[in-house]
Amino acid sequence: MHDDRRESPVPVQAAVETPRAAGYHMPAEYEPHDRSLMAWPTSTRRELWGQRYTHAEASFAAVARTINGFEPVLMVARPDDAAAARSYCGAEIEIVEMPIDDSWLRDSGPIFLVDDDGNLAAADFEFNSWGGKYLPYDLDATVGDRLCRHLHVKRWSAPMVLEGGSITVDGQGTLITTESCLLHPSRNPLLSPADIEQVLKDYLGVTKVIWLKAGLGEDEDPDTDGHVDGVAFFAGPGRVLLHMVRDKRHPDYENLAENRRRLETTDARGREIEVVEFDLRSRPVDIGGASIVENYINSYMANGALIVPTGGTDGDQVALERLQEILPDREVVGVPSPIIAYGGGGVHCITQQVPSTVR
Repeated sequence: MHDDRRESPVPVQAAVETPRAAGYHMPAEYEPHDRSLMAWPTSTRRELWGQRYTHAEASFAAVARTINGFEPVLMVARPDDAAAARSYCGAEIEIVEMPIDDSWLRDSGPIFLVDDDGNLAAADFEFNSWGGKYLPYDLDATVGDRLCRHLHVKRWSAPMVLEGGSITVDGQGTLITTESCLLHPSRNPLLSPADIEQVLKDYLGVTKVIWLKAGLGEDEDPDTDGHVDGVAFFAGPGRVLLHMVRDKRHPDYENLAENRRRLETTDARGREIEVVEFDLRSRPVDIGGASIVENYINSYMANGALIVPTGGTDGDQVALERLQEILPDREVVGVPSPIIAYGGGGVHCITQQVPSTVR
């Protein structure tokens, strides 16, 4: 018997639109910003700061006020902490009440993108608290969505764990990261390096990924497994500022020397990368029995400025002067903030840029 029924066609799932396919990319930090985002140190994590919680509040506020001299700052604060944030920051800082677990918004928040028409969007990567190091983190894992809604920007949910401090981009197709962090088994154990590169390309609009070996070691960066913002950042197109040590006995010497070798390459546009070595760090500062060494590389590029964490020691001025020589077109401003380093980060770790959409 003739059966003229036809097999139903197998439904074809439409390809997921990515930011790159839609014409978006992540601008460089040195490009103009609309504003900076920060998050207030939360009262729920007082154990992180111990008896120095109010000192941490004062330091976060000092960073916010300094940045606000160059561009507007939006400070996220838990509802219970909002009054304190307003008191410390003053009326010029916008305080937005939002549930959060912790204050490292560079890592937990969204990464902002632009297209050629000046539209703003965001790639919101998964956040697992640096491999589950601090619990709970469910509020921080969803703060990106809340911020995108607050700012009314299109949000893409990126299918990979990534902290913002683990990458630096030049806005022209090149991204630098570290193997020690992105290939750590606590992040994306089922993804190969090629898989990770593809997600970075699709969601940040880059075309070339340069893998450094590692960030700073466990003694200086115990939480992040070696974020790149502790060792390098793009200071301009084709130009990278790289943290180095000269003492071959230093535990980070081999990793940092290997990072230098890996940057002897070209960027996404075929330019040889100019590497500017920076071998200064603060003298140790004692906080609660812990020896804190401030990392000047963990700086933030605001509009027309470089905001630098300082330790309040006699070595700070030498470092600031050297950074001013390297970046003569920016105002280099130091903010004493060893308490932020005591808590596990620096100025770059607590900030996130929202790029300007004016083209």
